[in-house]
Amino acid sequence: MTLLARRSLLAAAAAAPALLRLEEALAQGIAPRRGGTLQTMLTPEPPVLVLGVNNQGPTLIAASKIYQGLLKFSPTLEPLPELAKSWALSDDKRTYTFRLQENVTWHDGKPFTAEDVIFSVMKFHMELAPRARGIFSRIREAVAEDAHTVRFTLEKPFEPFLLMFDVTTVAIVPKHVYDGTDYRTNPANARPIGTGPFRFGEWQRGNFIRLERYEGYWKPGQPYLDAIIYRIVPDSQSRALALQTGQAILSQANDIEPFDVPRFRAQPNLEVQTKGWEYFSPLSWIETNHRVAPLGDVRVRQAIAHAINRDFIAQRLWFGVGKPATGPVASTTRFFDATAQMPKYDVRAATQLLDAAGLKPGAGGVRATIRHLVLPYGEVWSRLSEYLKQSLRQVGIDLVLESTDAGSWARRIAGWEYETSINFVYQYGDPSLGVERTYVSSNIQKVTFTNTGGYSNPRVDALFAEAREAADPADRQKAFSAVQKLLVEEVPQIWLMEMAFPTIHERKLHNVIQLGTGVHACFDDVFLAA
Repeated sequence: MTLLARRSLLAAAAAAPALLRLEEALAQGIAPRRGGTLQTMLTPEPPVLVLGVNNQGPTLIAASKIYQGLLKFSPTLEPLPELAKSWALSDDKRTYTFRLQENVTWHDGKPFTAEDVIFSVMKFHMELAPRARGIFSRIREAVAEDAHTVRFTLEKPFEPFLLMFDVTTVAIVPKHVYDGTDYRTNPANARPIGTGPFRFGEWQRGNFIRLERYEGYWKPGQPYLDAIIYRIVPDSQSRALALQTGQAILSQANDIEPFDVPRFRAQPNLEVQTKGWEYFSPLSWIETNHRVAPLGDVRVRQAIAHAINRDFIAQRLWFGVGKPATGPVASTTRFFDATAQMPKYDVRAATQLLDAAGLKPGAGGVRATIRHLVLPYGEVWSRLSEYLKQSLRQVGIDLVLESTDAGSWARRIAGWEYETSINFVYQYGDPSLGVERTYVSSNIQKVTFTNTGGYSNPRVDALFAEAREAADPADRQKAFSAVQKLLVEEVPQIWLMEMAFPTIHERKLHNVIQLGTGVHACFDDVFLAA
């Protein structure tokens, strides 16, 4: 057996973001202090706080304090211990054995065991998460060797398997609460039960979510904070004011609009970071429903791509927080191929393609009318949709904007009840985990964050399968490069930007960004200096 945990711990020690931060704090006379409430924000309000039942961004941020995964990941995506204290891989690279932390309890006091892990992987997430189902269906055997040892044996080697065990991908949930129930309607969803450092306290819809220290947490002396309060503040100007005046001391993800970031960089009491998204590598695009004419025509999608200035979006709308996308794989994700480049900004080329597609200008120069569902995640997304409307109008496409709330947006995308929208999806460190799901025909489902657009190309399916099945990274790169080049020709979605959300916090708040998952860490070592 190959002992992966030791190698990972040594690599982590070399980078040691957490340890160095703590040593630096101690050197400055700042020791971790127990107590205090972290006042922060959450945008938009999540529909539920159970990971797996809902995996939208706001749910991931808040619920990652309640639940935990077997592993967590460094900024260089080295696996680190969480609910698994060590793990080993067999010589044939098919069997993974996890040794679990002992003395871990659920928030209702029941013991955490290997049975919870097997239930979470083989039943809960297999049913709820199409992406997890595609990976975990490779497991030939899942065995609890004892109360604190789990063994997964795969049908064949799968190189990125360990990347699946972060809390944001596969949160471990209590078997005794969910087994034999309808996971989506279980009454416990209203008061989630996890193993994390914070337990559910109170949720006043439209106002706040309060998480409280779990006194039975398995790490002695932690968490340091008494509580975390997520304020629900729909208005972007009010969120900025809350951060500026100290009513909130942490903002994350969509909380602060990009156009407000420069002024917060100038405030000496605040720290602005864009690190902590390495695991996710979020990439945004125009979501196109191929079932709706004329979006099924590749020439129309190419024309739309040509009509949009992605440099303008990155610099003038996002103020340099992120960069223009070049294709379906982010440059921070493994197996990115820089030679695969999507259509460049070229209005003349766009009009020529629309002519070739038979979309001639009619009354007022309009060639086609397309409805667009605005992503309800803040003002910048509304501004983006307005910019897209103006850009497409200059080539004769009338984009009709529709507004909705976050829950309705997710339902409509899942139900294929849209023509175009904006989406951004996490890539989870490897294209087989976070990219493939959007483009393979086997994943055309009425489920959010699947291939809801309905794109289908057998060659694309075959290349993703080839990359997925290959054990040699060089073979995987060859297949991934080929599929990227094919996708940028067919532009099944019109990619816009590689995103890096700002995390802004008062300097008295320590240990906020240490992992490759940033604010999605459990925050058990976050503390407020006196």
